Amino acid sequence: MQHEHRMMVFSCDTSVAFARNVVKHLKKLDIDDEDKVRLGYVEVKHFTDGEFQPYYHDSVRGATVFIIQSTIAPSDNLMELLLCIDAAKRASASKVIVVTPYFGWARQDRKDKPRTSIGAKLVANLLRAAGADRIMTCDLHADQIQGFFDIPVDHLMASNLFLQQIQDLHLPNLSIASPDIGGAKRANFYANTLKKITGQEPPIIICHKTRLVQNEVDTLRVIGDVEGRDVVIVDDIIDTAGTLCKAATELKKQGAASVRACATHALLSTDKQGVPAVDKIEASDIDEVYVTDTVPQPKGKYDKSTKIHVLSMSDLFARMMRNVYMYEPISPVFHQDY
Repeated sequence: MQHEHRMMVFSCDTSVAFARNVVKHLKKLDIDDEDKVRLGYVEVKHFTDGEFQPYYHDSVRGATVFIIQSTIAPSDNLMELLLCIDAAKRASASKVIVVTPYFGWARQDRKDKPRTSIGAKLVANLLRAAGADRIMTCDLHADQIQGFFDIPVDHLMASNLFLQQIQDLHLPNLSIASPDIGGAKRANFYANTLKKITGQEPPIIICHKTRLVQNEVDTLRVIGDVEGRDVVIVDDIIDTAGTLCKAATELKKQGAASVRACATHALLSTDKQGVPAVDKIEASDIDEVYVTDTVPQPKGKYDKSTKIHVLSMSDLFARMMRNVYMYEPISPVFHQDY
């Protein structure tokens, strides 16, 4: 009789490339049935009116099913994920674990004005209602979103990659900057961690911005000593890159020797004036931008960029998935021995 406890990995359409990389790393790890770990096939049938229905080609009965999908726009990506969760549950999967490297709607984590939605909470409810038993994600826009779920949440941090990258740059006068007041906690974490590694704590710079409308920065003021510093801006999302580019310009004006950025989720949208974020970064005063592959990009999107460098989170996610499947501690994946 076949042992039913087995790992099965699937991907929705948007995150197939990321999922393939995860499976490559899984095959290198010590797993009970490592020879059988592969990326399963989910066929999605499309109707003429836009409706769609997923179908698993493999039996998932009794299996621990991992479904990989970043819930970026459009909302069809979220709906496809919900339908895949439901299909796996109805096909008698033992567990359904959602791996969403980028958790969309995370910027709606509270009511910042009357008569608005809390989109992050709604999406958390939808995933649970569909049948998800566990969520794995990366760099939520706000840590408290973990409390929106009534199921376990494994929250990876891209700092595992970025801190190593910052060290490899060997910047002589390093300062850590936050692009806004809300990111001060993140900047402080980077500075404190680097102090544990190197014995020296880099100064922190805060960029205070105001907005009149979404995705448009009205004013930006730099708080901190910038003259002669090699500044690294740390953030979770680059959307239209307006804040990032404006911060780089202001920092250079105040005498920064260099300006770089580390941002986890590269949404890289086109702004209201029709300027793509990639083009905006290339034309800006910023020297380099390091992002991860949590948000899939069309093939060739980075080809014309000399400043954007992509670091992969697939290995970290593979290790976390392996430990959860093997009922082993996952804290070693979250925290390095600093």
